[in-house]
Amino acid sequence: MPTATIDGIETYYEVTGSGPPLLLFSPGGFSATIENWSSFGIYARLGLLDRLAEHYTCIAFDKRESGRSGGRVERLTWERYAQQGAGLLDALGIERARVMGGCIGCSIALAFSVAWPRRMERMVLYSPAGGPRYRMTQQSRFDQHESFVRSKGLTAVVELARTSDKTFAQDPRLGPWASLVTDDLDADEYLAVASDTVRALFDRDTVPGPEPERLLELEIPALVVPGHDPSHATSGARYLEECLPQAQYWDVMPDDQTADNASARLLDFLQQ
Repeated sequence: MPTATIDGIETYYEVTGSGPPLLLFSPGGFSATIENWSSFGIYARLGLLDRLAEHYTCIAFDKRESGRSGGRVERLTWERYAQQGAGLLDALGIERARVMGGCIGCSIALAFSVAWPRRMERMVLYSPAGGPRYRMTQQSRFDQHESFVRSKGLTAVVELARTSDKTFAQDPRLGPWASLVTDDLDADEYLAVASDTVRALFDRDTVPGPEPERLLELEIPALVVPGHDPSHATSGARYLEECLPQAQYWDVMPDDQTADNASARLLDFLQQ
């Protein structure tokens, strides 16, 4: 099982295909794993990873606190998530790559583009997560987790994590660090970290991530592909089109996106 230690956190990754490097920030919210590229939402239908691996060396990994990657109970930010991708490129000896994010991975790809613009050739932002209902849903999950911790204690979180195979999205009582919580953590300090995290990650009614002023400064070509559901608001994709000076917007709604036309559009953009 290939792993790399990045900022003290073990990261599980897979490299498939051949050609120029393409770094992939997985979809799937707080459970963003490699498998989601073939099993989660629209990606299950499109099979993009298989098509892209015919032309690129695809570097996919389980986001920290997800799947087979490790993590740490600390304030989470988009740049911290992006650091995992930059560290993986370092571990693989890759200086510069194309980048693609799906769902929550779009916010991470944007953070990567702002923090390390010289390491990114161009980026695909596929069905970016965002919108008012997305923000409210995420904040509600953290509220439910806080209520559970305050009423039952962290020991209950530990026991629940041991007996449940659900994710934070499926059972908010678990929280985003379920597998890392221990009985010896201070509950008040833990809840302060959770509060800081939700404020850092979900602070606006569009696609979260870097401030628009930072995005407007970017000179990186970007392809924005819209979603159209409560967690992937089309308005969020349009917002990115407005904020990114070199954005191309693929004006095709998800119901009309197919394995053939989506992969063709991505390859056309990536090969420019």
